[in-house]
Amino acid sequence: MNRFFAIALMLSVVPAVSAQAQVRSEPPLVAEGDQLVLEAMDQRMVLPMPDWLSEAQRRDGDVRSHLEAVYVADETQALLEIYPKGESQALWSTLYGARITRQTNVSLVDYRAAVMSAYARNCKPELTGFFQLGPDEGESLAPLGFVCGSYLDTLSGYQGLGEVMVVSFRKSDSGIAIVYQEWRGKSFDPAQPASWPVATQTVEARANQLNSAAQLSALD
Repeated sequence: MNRFFAIALMLSVVPAVSAQAQVRSEPPLVAEGDQLVLEAMDQRMVLPMPDWLSEAQRRDGDVRSHLEAVYVADETQALLEIYPKGESQALWSTLYGARITRQTNVSLVDYRAAVMSAYARNCKPELTGFFQLGPDEGESLAPLGFVCGSYLDTLSGYQGLGEVMVVSFRKSDSGIAIVYQEWRGKSFDPAQPASWPVATQTVEARANQLNSAAQLSALD
């Protein structure tokens, strides 16, 4: 699954770009107090700290040393993925990410639809589900939840696995961003929360935290 371009390929309102345009670099990510700040695509995104860090790790002045981070960007979009120390893009149980684009002519509702399509297409339809944590309030969208009890068998390396995700949406004068967290484990039954790779209380708490703490603004 190519997370960088999956969303872009789903709707014509979100332009696709070539894989050759990707540039991997050191993440422009810094810690400011009890938050992380990512500046990309002429925007500033404030993110809550990863929820797996201990209080001591958050405050020891070197948060980055406790994380694995990958950053990929081109002219129109940037993707940051953060993993617990020792995990990676190829092997992870928890993924915390943000994606920022320069899109200004797309509504958040349409963008949410693109995100849903992008994730659902990699999951067995009968084991796919979405849920919303609260009502939308105009262009302020409630956090979105996604459960994939099992990836498609055609996805090499993902057989026998599934995931749970929560995502929050933001828009500034310069573009759109999402901040999200995913938990992956063995295939499960979405209708049986006890079988999920993460406790439902953790999912709800993290969704509410992302929704309340994440901020996006245009850089001057």
